[in-house]
Amino acid sequence: MDAGRRVVVTGMGAVSAAGMGANTLWEAARDGRSCVGETVFPRPYRGRIRLSAQVRDFDPAAHIESNLLPFCDAVTSYLIVAADEAMAQAGLSRSNPLGPRSAAIIGTGIGGMHSLEEGLHSVHVGQARPDPFTVPRLIASACPSMMSMRFGVTGPSFAVASACSSATQAIGIGAQLIRSGAADVAIVGGTEDCITVGAMLAWEGLRVLTPNFCRPFSKDRNGMVIGAGAGVFILEAEDVAKARGAVTLAEIAGYGTSSDAKDPVRPDAKGAAAAMSYALADAGADTEEIDYVNAHGTGTTVNDSTESEALGMIFGNRLPHVPVSSTKPIHGHGLGAAGALELIVTIGALQNGIAPPTINWQTADEKCPVDPIPNEARQLPLRTALSNSFAFGGINACLVVRRAEAA
Repeated sequence: MDAGRRVVVTGMGAVSAAGMGANTLWEAARDGRSCVGETVFPRPYRGRIRLSAQVRDFDPAAHIESNLLPFCDAVTSYLIVAADEAMAQAGLSRSNPLGPRSAAIIGTGIGGMHSLEEGLHSVHVGQARPDPFTVPRLIASACPSMMSMRFGVTGPSFAVASACSSATQAIGIGAQLIRSGAADVAIVGGTEDCITVGAMLAWEGLRVLTPNFCRPFSKDRNGMVIGAGAGVFILEAEDVAKARGAVTLAEIAGYGTSSDAKDPVRPDAKGAAAAMSYALADAGADTEEIDYVNAHGTGTTVNDSTESEALGMIFGNRLPHVPVSSTKPIHGHGLGAAGALELIVTIGALQNGIAPPTINWQTADEKCPVDPIPNEARQLPLRTALSNSFAFGGINACLVVRRAEAA
């Protein structure tokens, strides 16, 4: 393990409810512009909750080759477009395959949910055979496989499926591969789109969706809103990036992950705090160095109070003075893609010295004693940030990110 090998971000890309582009997503988060609206379903929907942060006006045929489209679920299409953007920013080209010293690690909670649901509908309702490419479209491994084929990645390539921690774990694992010397460059991130009739009914059944506004850390919070999209990063060893003259956007300084090992759905503060502690230790960072926290902050009653308790275990008496915001009311809870979308926002915050707001916040909650940056962005001297992802099953993952000047 080469503990001194630093990992930097040289490219970012996104498709989200805000639109196409990483900068588009950052600007929506910075400006507090909600991308949540009434869901458009392909078939009649009998549910009560109709809010989501869908990817709208996205035409995959405008960006992806016609011979590839039959193999692409929505999650793969988003991923390809986001990856093309990230590769271009990194100054890398498909004409030069990345080869055996590269990796493709992509997180997704479900994979091709649209293909799965359409296939089941055609069989059980339409009494027809599913599309012959249903299986290669819906499997979670289609995501990293498509990255490997598109960019000539012949090193490690696999999917990470750990619910809402998927993307953050994929990014962390990619960073570890580079730091260990197993790879020089990695395409990492996450993608998800579970905004389908069946999936939304299932989420509604859990009683965790808000019927009106997602309000993280606010006393009157009543649930989360599902989002969709993809976020992709090009990670490189710092020496490799410098040798080819690449521009560094940020440093992935630390990664920590833990398991609660307690409950399928209820989070545990000790497990979340452990992941944060491991990430800080991996970065060699003291809690005093953290200038901003992009919280998991789903807007559910239990998650936000538990995350606040965990943050208290880490920051102690300093907690009320640490800027902590959730951008999920902007782009929705991206599930397996959440950590990637939120890392883009976190890097944007570091680059611009602006902490994005927690919109819709109304009333302080004694169970959430954090500074949520309520409703308006705040200019701050940001150098180091922490990004949190906590998942069903008690799977926790956190990243410590440093501004490019510190890389």
